[in-house]
Amino acid sequence: MAVGERAQFAAVFLDFGGTLFSYRGMSAGTRDLIAEAARRMGIAGEVRELTPSYRRASQGAYRAIGGRPYYLYRELFSDTYRRFARELGVEPHQDVIDWWVAAQRELVTGSFELRDDCIPTLRALRERGLRVCVVSNIDDDYLQPMIERAGLGELLHAWTSSEEAGSCKPDARIYHLACEKAKCTAAQVLFVGDSPEQDVAGANGVGMTTALLREDGARPPGDGLRTPGRADHEIGRLGELLAIVEG
Repeated sequence: MAVGERAQFAAVFLDFGGTLFSYRGMSAGTRDLIAEAARRMGIAGEVRELTPSYRRASQGAYRAIGGRPYYLYRELFSDTYRRFARELGVEPHQDVIDWWVAAQRELVTGSFELRDDCIPTLRALRERGLRVCVVSNIDDDYLQPMIERAGLGELLHAWTSSEEAGSCKPDARIYHLACEKAKCTAAQVLFVGDSPEQDVAGANGVGMTTALLREDGARPPGDGLRTPGRADHEIGRLGELLAIVEG
């Protein structure tokens, strides 16, 4: 292969949260969680008054935990709640932390909705002979039920969680495991995600071609806490991937 020439794509790897579905649809549910958490802590106040404290807590948890090569999301969400409680001047109790982690999981797994062009795009990629896989920074008790609820099992050749890999994007290990499962090299992969810091930077590092999905007004979790990668392509809809793979 000539210098600078890329292998023909054999696979398309896609991030899940923020890519196959938008986090925007969960904003109301998140506000409800914040309000209920405050109630359980004995804190009165409007959600809009509590949101800045929650945002600082979430950012603090990502700074403390999200920089590791591997972490569990239940650990990240537990730390977020502890920080949120302390922002409000309350010492967190374990029973409320356990409720928070379970409620967060229920919110995400039960309320997400795939983008309207997700299923047609995945089907079209398969029809073009590409191996279609999900690679997600998420715990197994999130990813498996979400795959099942969305009916993606028959459209995906494989899926890889950070818990399975013992590695979180942008750490290289999760990408290498996904390649092993897809039986391809990194140079044969188009990686699609919404996070320049996690999806793009990590995929760049192992030699994959990258496509960044941008959504106006939506910021991926942990945004701005790492050095971003530079994507080879930028898209506004998943359907635009078809033109990229067809070259």
